[in-house]
Amino acid sequence: MAQAIFDWIVEQAIAHGLVDGTVLYTDSTHLKANANKNRYDKAVIAKSRADYWDDLDGAIDADRAAHGKSPLKPKERQPEEKETKISRTDPRSGYVVRDGKPTGFFYLDHRMVDGRHAIVTDTYTTPANVHDSIVYLGRLDRQRQRFGFDAKAVGLDAGYATAGIAKGLEDRNIPGVTRYRRPTPPKPAMLGSKDFVCHDNPEGYICLQGQVLTCTTTDRDGYRHYKSDPAICRSCPLLASCTANAKCERSITRHVWRDARERTDANRLTAWGKAVYNRRKETVERSFADAKHLLGHRYARFRGLIGVTCQCLSPPPYKISRKSPWCSPKGHVQP
Repeated sequence: MAQAIFDWIVEQAIAHGLVDGTVLYTDSTHLKANANKNRYDKAVIAKSRADYWDDLDGAIDADRAAHGKSPLKPKERQPEEKETKISRTDPRSGYVVRDGKPTGFFYLDHRMVDGRHAIVTDTYTTPANVHDSIVYLGRLDRQRQRFGFDAKAVGLDAGYATAGIAKGLEDRNIPGVTRYRRPTPPKPAMLGSKDFVCHDNPEGYICLQGQVLTCTTTDRDGYRHYKSDPAICRSCPLLASCTANAKCERSITRHVWRDARERTDANRLTAWGKAVYNRRKETVERSFADAKHLLGHRYARFRGLIGVTCQCLSPPPYKISRKSPWCSPKGHVQP
């Protein structure tokens, strides 16, 4: 019911010319769960399934065939599992540990905002341990189908700067502008992948000494593995600063959709890309700032995914005060 009312309001905004869906901005924010972070059990759970896995499997098979490799054995792709904390108070919340962020149980409000007047056109709630990029393409498709948006560009944070999203946007003919994502730095005094030149003919990476690292395989995660010839590397004067491998072998990985990622990253450097991205702080970031400052959107007022989803779809039209009799000492509205 809350989703139907939300969609009806968006339709009214479209009818009055307040929303056109030409440029869509997306981001997410944390809501502190109404749960005691010290009351939990530990369990092994599977991460969420990415909505582009089927396309990735097809791309992997095509890439292996192009390199003369046999297809991988049929196997259902299973999400990665990890041990995490499960709240006893609100088991549907997600436990997160991030640098510079509070540690505990949270929910995520994934929000999509129209670039014309910064009106929210979609909100989707997940536990906080679900990555932003997992649900993005599915929510974008829902916006296009539900409201008939003909998006000409999208503005995204660095969390969405992945090869899967870049390829998905290209398949939908939607240029994406993403924030710069700092790569993992190499070990001190070691050569990074940027010190190698990527070539199409011959295909592979060329090191500073002119050796070509050829593709040996494509794994189930979609990464090509380029490896050097250990016989050549053993006599290389740069061996100590290139690899610490016992076999004297240097390897580099490259995603099968890396080209799409690089094309999407290049949009950020264009004049129109800079104009699109500059509006991001005035739209989706301003939307979250107003919701937190004016509507108490820092905290989940309910327990359970359904309750928090209703909160994100229909926040209260007033500011929640911590001194209100309806709030607990921590700012949570009592049921």
